[in-house]
Amino acid sequence: MIDFTSCEINKFKAYGGANGNKINILYEGKSYMLKFPPVPSRNKVMSYTNGCISEYLACKIFRSIGINTQETILGTYTDKRGKEKIVVACKDFTADGKKLMEFAHLKNTCVDSEQSGYGKELSSIMKAIDEQTLLPSSEIRSFFWDMFIVDALLGNFDRHNGNWGLLIDEKLKTVEIAPVYDCGSCLYPQLSEEGMKKVLDSDDEINQRIYVFPASSIEEDGKKISYFDFISSLKEPECNKALKRISKRIDMDNINELIDEISTLLPIQKDFYKVMITERKKKILDYSMDLLMKQEKEMVQQDETAEFNQQINM
Repeated sequence: MIDFTSCEINKFKAYGGANGNKINILYEGKSYMLKFPPVPSRNKVMSYTNGCISEYLACKIFRSIGINTQETILGTYTDKRGKEKIVVACKDFTADGKKLMEFAHLKNTCVDSEQSGYGKELSSIMKAIDEQTLLPSSEIRSFFWDMFIVDALLGNFDRHNGNWGLLIDEKLKTVEIAPVYDCGSCLYPQLSEEGMKKVLDSDDEINQRIYVFPASSIEEDGKKISYFDFISSLKEPECNKALKRISKRIDMDNINELIDEISTLLPIQKDFYKVMITERKKKILDYSMDLLMKQEKEMVQQDETAEFNQQINM
């Protein structure tokens, strides 16, 4: 892995966010945000979470599925106390003068929205997407639901309006959807190696972490959305379309190779990531795809029957 300790630090650039410390560095002449592992809020046994590994691996998986995602590099950094930490360098996609407009800020400009920019209610998010005028709403909706499906695959519990958005070039008056970023809440970052073993040894523990938690941070009627319940309900047509788009682009062999390439991972960690991603794909996405295909087949049969009956009665 790359040692970022000697990289030049840009002290004039700082970052917000609650998950771990962040500094800006120059690596090979390019600007990167270097993210440090946060202290776990729940699992006090761990000194630091696996958030940097989650960030790196989740972004690699997003990219493997064909979604524009920030570039990440996994490495180490030794602090002034001589303590080496695993860190992740995230390439600065605003380095060319473009500005990131978080969706929360864009949502705040939608004066008819029932909630503030950081409001998590799905209906409010959809209304803001339709009301904004920077990009066609269909383009943002497609991106949103594609991201939602991959977040479901990876168990992201913290995708909110402050960690996705648009890239604005005020000088050229251009707008584009920003690369996916801030994926450190994917893949169970607060689970220790001992906890991973406990999960792998129990089907009940695995199923709990698929059907019960983590849930999406997005809400319906004030309640966090269950990825399984929502996707398998087939009630959102645009989510169904994203499910079809994304499912055919998931290559588990490729994902397993990405996991194996991370030299710092212990065998139990590699096994855990492989099993949980496979199980989430099978029990959430594949299950929902089977329901969707069955539903579409029944609808075609109903249409054919109706057309046949109409011809008979003519």
